[in-house]
Amino acid sequence: MCEVAMEEREREISDMERCSSVAENGVMLVVNHSHVHAPLSVVLATVLYCAEFITAAVLSSMYHKTDDVIWMGLTITFMLVPAVLIQLTLTFIHRDLGRDRPLVLFLHLLLLGPVIRCFEALVVYFKAGKKEEPYVTISRKISLKKGQGTPMEWEIGQSERILAMHRNAFKRTAVIQAFLGSTPQLTLQLYATIQEKYILPIRLALMIITLISITYGALVCSVLAIQIRYDDYKVRLRPVAYLCMIVWRGLEIATRVTALVLFSTALTHWVILVGIINLLFFFFLPWGEFWARKGSLTENVEKNFSKLGTTVVLCMFTLLYACINVFCWSAVQLDFTHRELIDKKQRWDRLAMYYSGRFLENFLLITLWYFFKSDFYEYVCAPMLVVQLLICYSLAVIFMLLFYQFCHPCRRLFKYNVHDCLHCVCCRKGKRGGESGRRGNLPPSYSTAATMVLAPEEPLQLLDPHNSQPVDLTGQPGERETDIVDEIMEAA
Repeated sequence: MCEVAMEEREREISDMERCSSVAENGVMLVVNHSHVHAPLSVVLATVLYCAEFITAAVLSSMYHKTDDVIWMGLTITFMLVPAVLIQLTLTFIHRDLGRDRPLVLFLHLLLLGPVIRCFEALVVYFKAGKKEEPYVTISRKISLKKGQGTPMEWEIGQSERILAMHRNAFKRTAVIQAFLGSTPQLTLQLYATIQEKYILPIRLALMIITLISITYGALVCSVLAIQIRYDDYKVRLRPVAYLCMIVWRGLEIATRVTALVLFSTALTHWVILVGIINLLFFFFLPWGEFWARKGSLTENVEKNFSKLGTTVVLCMFTLLYACINVFCWSAVQLDFTHRELIDKKQRWDRLAMYYSGRFLENFLLITLWYFFKSDFYEYVCAPMLVVQLLICYSLAVIFMLLFYQFCHPCRRLFKYNVHDCLHCVCCRKGKRGGESGRRGNLPPSYSTAATMVLAPEEPLQLLDPHNSQPVDLTGQPGERETDIVDEIMEAA
């Protein structure tokens, strides 16, 4: 959340801080003389990591004193597994195994890798700007303002490049922490609270921290999905967009976790089956699509990896993808034939099917809990609780629609938006009732331009210093992709 506010929301180009020139091909070159942005996202991810780890450790010691062996073992497991994976991720991204950095590796062994990385990022930030440094690469993006795209080039200095590497690394760790550690931890502690029928202050603190961590991880997923799909564009998200996303993700995750926990209190063993089915379905879904296309695995995951190593990395990546989708919408679809492993098409049909299926599943889980609940809930208005959970999930869907309709940073690149989809569905129902033989024209949309532009096969990356070849940014956008609305219009 803070990361995008500092990284994506750039200030206007002014004569005092930036000097710009327009080249012959119409590309504006921007030389940034302002200070680099503070790595607030790195600090926030580190604080959440340390707070959750320390709180879980204290709670585990309390479980040990009260001889709650099962709660203690599960709490320690959900504390250590994401911590170890985070150390491996940071080491892999920064490539420390081939460098002489014994202190950093030792701190990673002590599970303090995020702390030393955060310290390094802060040192780079406070040293930046004290002396002029030459740029090491150029970032080429299209700046969208009032529906107009202006091709621009940004000169990136050494300090900004290092900070960008730290931000990208901590984006991955935030997602790992959220969905491999915080979600099972929150589910466990909420279940333990209901079973023991009292609330420990330290347990309540851990549940609040994990909920914040999950919401932040889901927010990072949404922002990463936008950045990957619109790689050619400079993405700027407004504060209203963040507020809408926070409410959307927070309600979605809280409702999902509550539904699973309530169902587990009534049918304990059946919730394991529900979780395994969800996990296996989303794990094998991208692999099934890959085998159906009869494609070949991408060879750009890591140059030094063999086929086996690439497969193992892809399996771990798919496991993370499945864990995200068990609790909330991942905002991306995997494509193992693509060099970035992400399908850049906006799959509105997948989005609609996911939220429709998840709503029905939550409704079924809550209904089963209502009929098989224990005597503990005699003092709780069960029908009201069921209605509240369904309303909360419906509100999450509404805020998601509001985000795509009004707050999405690239909504002007949509061929059809939410307003068009709803109007098209209503027109279809009206024609079935009485009108026939004539197609109605869609009213003017809130969005004004065409569908998203597919990024080129080899997008320029901020962290790659070899991207110095010029790119034709003044050409027309590429092939437009087909939307679900086209299918609805044809059926109408």
